[in-house]
Amino acid sequence: MHDTQNTFYTSISKYYSEIFPFNPMQLKFVQNKLGDLHGKQILDIGCATGELAFQLASGGAEVTGIDLNEDLLEQAIGNRKHEKLTFQQGNMLELAQDFNQQQFDAVLCFGNTLVHLNSEELVLQMLEGAKTVLKPGGQLLIQLLNYDYICSEPVEALPVIDTENIRFVRRYNFADDSELVGFQTDLEIKAINRIVSNETPLLALKSEALKRLLEKAGFRNIQFYANFKQDGFGGKHLPMVVSCEK
Repeated sequence: MHDTQNTFYTSISKYYSEIFPFNPMQLKFVQNKLGDLHGKQILDIGCATGELAFQLASGGAEVTGIDLNEDLLEQAIGNRKHEKLTFQQGNMLELAQDFNQQQFDAVLCFGNTLVHLNSEELVLQMLEGAKTVLKPGGQLLIQLLNYDYICSEPVEALPVIDTENIRFVRRYNFADDSELVGFQTDLEIKAINRIVSNETPLLALKSEALKRLLEKAGFRNIQFYANFKQDGFGGKHLPMVVSCEK
């Protein structure tokens, strides 16, 4: 993780679960793809504060959650305790080094985590690592934003997240000569009238490029969806959800 990315997540870590609360549709999506969770081995990449990992473990899966940010992991370890759940610091570019071959039934990479890798070469490295640690027939499930739509409009701002305690503003800066976009955020902490601002680079990874990289890594049955409900992909929607098999 770039220093700017780590700084960004540290700055919002205290409010992460309020900004990005658990989405039950993520759990339903995984259950739909995997069936009965009991005994399934699942790796959750970019687990953040661990809400999804905890719900998967509560459903019977053996879950390992990894993240690079120590502040988010500290919350996950402290608040999401379960006998079937393990959290550890881990880099999504080092999956083959950190885990056994054919260890997992599923690898999850939700929350726009994948595009924190700033080149297609690094994305391919991550996908190849995921394939290595998946069992035959295992599934890689990804959720990121729909950069087909974001870049074509362009979408210069995401919906503002406004709660009792915080207001979170998100904007994109585009450069004509780069595949990277600048992701600018302002986190207003209402109780102390303070604004924490950050900018981090993200890879504007479009569906065609992701499909090509998944195929190059050896995945099959690649499906794109508009959301976790598995509506058809394409058009003016912000999520991009992907499933594929080893």
